[in-house]
Amino acid sequence: MNIKSIKLIYFSPTGTTERVLRAVARGIGVKEVELIDITKPEARLRQLEFSEDELIVVGVPVYMGRVPGLLQEWFDKIQAAGSPVVCVVVYGNRVYEDALLELKDLLQRQGAMPVACAAYIGEHSFSNAEIPTAQGRPDNRDLSHAEMFGSKIREKLDSITDLAESCVNDLPGEFPYRGSTELWDVDFIAVDDSCVQCGICAEICPTGAVDAEDSSVIDIVKCITCCACLKKCPNQARTMKDGPVKDARFRLSKLFAEPKEPELYL
Repeated sequence: MNIKSIKLIYFSPTGTTERVLRAVARGIGVKEVELIDITKPEARLRQLEFSEDELIVVGVPVYMGRVPGLLQEWFDKIQAAGSPVVCVVVYGNRVYEDALLELKDLLQRQGAMPVACAAYIGEHSFSNAEIPTAQGRPDNRDLSHAEMFGSKIREKLDSITDLAESCVNDLPGEFPYRGSTELWDVDFIAVDDSCVQCGICAEICPTGAVDAEDSSVIDIVKCITCCACLKKCPNQARTMKDGPVKDARFRLSKLFAEPKEPELYL
């Protein structure tokens, strides 16, 4: 199968999913790679159309064992008339439950043909240096593994004569999908006096939940607890308040300390 270009599509508030997908693309080895970052709200307004000679690689983080709820409508903007697609989910060392199956189903519904799927581990959004969960992942070993996955995808594509017969269908997960895409509406971010109102937190927020004029003002309904604003604050002015999110940070660190490994489906 002749693939002329790769479209690398990712929702990646803290950068972990993006790093995994870039490694996969390196392994595939096609020169023409277009990056489509759908992390910002305005990027999710774009209509996307793909052809049969374009490989789509889509990566999303796992929230509560599901594809993030705010992406559900975005999938309707994809038209993939028989395009091969690689589905990747990145989870914080807990479980990915039905997310990979859901991602495959959503893309297949838009006309894409899933030729490979994978689940990788990224540092949990609630993790920090003092209370870590999958700290530093994806690490070099993960990224080397992702490149290897990419090379296997290339080998498979080169051998395909009938795309429909080469689709991945047997994935872990259940349908109807378990859990809920609804996240907590919780006031969990404290902003201290070291904040200089640089605006980085408002700029990187994937839902526009942080006020651009006053970064201590956060719309808890829009907030998806991705913690990008905590992790990327240059002055470390943002921390977790006591409450359910901080309690979850402790539980995750304790219960899911054993490193998990990537899972591939080809």
